[in-house]
Amino acid sequence: MSQNADTFLLLTILTLVTILLIFGMKYFAAARQAQQRLAHEGAYQELADKAAVAQTAGAATLAKLEQDVKEMKTKLAGIEKVLREVE
Repeated sequence: MSQNADTFLLLTILTLVTILLIFGMKYFAAARQAQQRLAHEGAYQELADKAAVAQTAGAATLAKLEQDVKEMKTKLAGIEKVLREVE
């Protein structure tokens, strides 16, 4: 009887250890996935910040170019006026 009890105890302990290992691996995998998800979200946030800065810089450059074109049109109109007066 003692041998059967020892075998039963050993099998019970091995089963419990197996169950604990499975839950431990599942927990480790879930923690790892959460960590990776946070890293990716941080990368996406950084990319969004860079895109916003680039868009702001592009808008400022476009406004400056529009102002330069307006000044060139004004100067061209003045030159055309002078040329018409000369004819």
